[in-house]
Order: sequence, then structure tokens, then C-alpha cells
Amino acid sequence: MGEQEKYWLVYAKATFVIAVIAMVVSIIKLPGDLLIKGYYSICSLFLVSATITLSKAVRDQAESKKLVNKIEEAKTAQLLHDLDD
Repeated sequence: MGEQEKYWLVYAKATFVIAVIAMVVSIIKLPGDLLIKGYYSICSLFLVSATITLSKAVRDQAESKKLVNKIEEAKTAQLLHDLDD
């Protein structure tokens, strides 16, 4: 892993933790009864879960396309090599 990738990973993790802490503090400080705070807590947890799922799905799709492209390039290179012979 390159130096830049390492810093990006640290940044991503730090911003996630800061956002979750800010969300928790905001819900705790929210005026209202426990039912309202519970509703916002459940919605927030669902939003975080959906975001993680979406980012993983997008990453998996990008990696799949990358693999397919490498396979296609290898097939094309093999065809070109066979045509030269």
C-alpha cells in the first residue's frame, strides 16, 4: 500500500468516527422524549448500514469490471500474438 493510500484510509476512518460521534451527541442533545431519540437513532444506524453496503457494492462492481477488462486485454493480446505467428 502506498503512502498516499495509507493516509487516505486514515482520513476516511477518522471522518467516519467523527461523523458518528457528532451524530450520537446530536441525538443525545436533541430535545424531546426517548421515543423521538430512539427513532432518530434507528434511522441513523440504518443510514450508516446502507452507506457501508452501497460503498461495498460500488467497489465490488468496479473491481469486477477491472478484472473483466484485464481478461479482455489478455484475450486481445493473445489474438494479436496468434495473428503475428
